[in-house]
Amino acid sequence: MKKCPYCAEAIQDDAQTCPLCKMNLAANVYATQQPAPPPPPPVYANPVAPQPGLGGICNATAPAETSGKATASLISGIAAYVVAPFIGAIAAVVLGHLGLSEIKKSAGRLKGDGLAIAGLVLGYLQIAGLPVILIIAAIAIPNLIRARMAANEASAVGSLRTITTGEIAYASACPKVGFAYALAELGPNGSACPEGKNEIDSTLATGFKNGYRFTPSAANFSGQAPETGFGWNADPISPSTGTRHFFVDQTGVIRSTTAAQANADSPMLQ
Repeated sequence: MKKCPYCAEAIQDDAQTCPLCKMNLAANVYATQQPAPPPPPPVYANPVAPQPGLGGICNATAPAETSGKATASLISGIAAYVVAPFIGAIAAVVLGHLGLSEIKKSAGRLKGDGLAIAGLVLGYLQIAGLPVILIIAAIAIPNLIRARMAANEASAVGSLRTITTGEIAYASACPKVGFAYALAELGPNGSACPEGKNEIDSTLATGFKNGYRFTPSAANFSGQAPETGFGWNADPISPSTGTRHFFVDQTGVIRSTTAAQANADSPMLQ
């Protein structure tokens, strides 16, 4: 009797096959175990190709992009305080809401909600302050206009005094001519009597200065040489530049009125 080299069962010495494990004893070899089949590859929700050199399969998704509307919202919000008041604020609010909605619907493909929120804050802050700005403007603008008109009227009075002084100096320097009928003769380019020029500045010599027009009063000039009298009117160019009309003659007394062009019979300036 001998034992089966495979299962240790006692068998006959001349047996060719083990009655228990059914192995062929004549082959005198051990059966080779078949290797187990490899496990199936893992399945991922968002499969990507394996990256070489990373030590295995990488299942990282592509990086999220920044929403263009969110970026535009922030830019518009900043522009509202720099170059485009109110219009930029409205654009910031609209683009901010669109950007947030776009990011929410992208399921992680887009980012930039912080940019959109910043744009919304900047836009809403300016829109909320609009009523206050309008109230301030409603109070300040009329005051600014009145202040400008008062400054223009004061300048017109000062210019008439300058003209009066210039006329007296001109008549003294040019006794054969007397008083000048044209402001240009009192300015730097006077030609009728060069000795009497440069009595007024070049701006006043044009007949326009600080919202007022300066014209000669024909009734106060005789047209004869030497001229013994003069009269000058100062009238606002438009209602927004002044409301009072002024007049001065050789007496040096400045008169004013608000109804029409002033003359020698208008009330004296108080």
